[in-house]
Amino acid sequence: MSSLKEIKGRIASVRNTQKITSAMRMVASAKLHHTQGMTEAFLRYKDELEKIVKTLSHNGEGDHPDGSPLYGGDVRQDKEDIKSILLIPVSSNSGLCGAFNSNIAKATLQRIHELESQGKNVRLLPIGKKIAHELKKANKDFNADFVPLLEKIEKSNTLTAVSALVEMACEWHQAQEIERIEFLYHHFKSMGHQVITIDSLQLPDDRSMRQEENPISTYLTEPSPQELRTSLSPRLLNAQVYGILLDSLTSEHAARMLAMQTADDNANDLLKELTLLYNKTRQQAITNELIDIMGGKAGQN
Repeated sequence: MSSLKEIKGRIASVRNTQKITSAMRMVASAKLHHTQGMTEAFLRYKDELEKIVKTLSHNGEGDHPDGSPLYGGDVRQDKEDIKSILLIPVSSNSGLCGAFNSNIAKATLQRIHELESQGKNVRLLPIGKKIAHELKKANKDFNADFVPLLEKIEKSNTLTAVSALVEMACEWHQAQEIERIEFLYHHFKSMGHQVITIDSLQLPDDRSMRQEENPISTYLTEPSPQELRTSLSPRLLNAQVYGILLDSLTSEHAARMLAMQTADDNANDLLKELTLLYNKTRQQAITNELIDIMGGKAGQN
């Protein structure tokens, strides 16, 4: 049986750990509410921007014009002529958020294997230090220019943080080095439920940017609808990428908050067990001392 000093030391250690987990839970909760507010405000802007671009680009039946749509749709319906894909997995920069990062790493390696087995060329551009570390352990080549991008987004809270990524992807697309972008990240559904999602984002080509003969537009535009769409499409791409990263940030803070809440609850349970053990050990020590005293007194008589 452990001594009273050892049990008391364990109780103090658990209480110190509980102070840390409780503080981290409150920090994660504050960051979560802040990120949710950012996301709600941003989605209104993004939705209106999408409506304008779709109005300028859709034909009379509401379908996409000839060429690549902004979104590639269901990634399971891969086109045979797509041979090069830019895969962008998004993780966190720090740990202590449960299985958040390990699930992303597992899904990323699985997606890479799936695409390579289909004969596709996969270029990797990770966002987040944890996924970059896992790719390095797996001996995967990747571009590390945007690993710290999430930190910039949290600090700046502007679309300019993702503009460099979109510009580089557009350059690769124009040089025919990539044909589609896939983002692999956690989608926030609820406080206790974040789902790994793959969003396919195809960059528009010259054909998709041309003016339709009969666009369904109720607006008189200056400059022309084609020029306006050419100007707004890059902004929409920035908005779509920014929205994905905000979604991942929200999921990260929710996962960390849940993990710290679980750790806090486990610390409470352990404290109850250790306190009970301490009291039992102390009572046993008192009983043994009384027996020794009574035995000594009986020996004197």
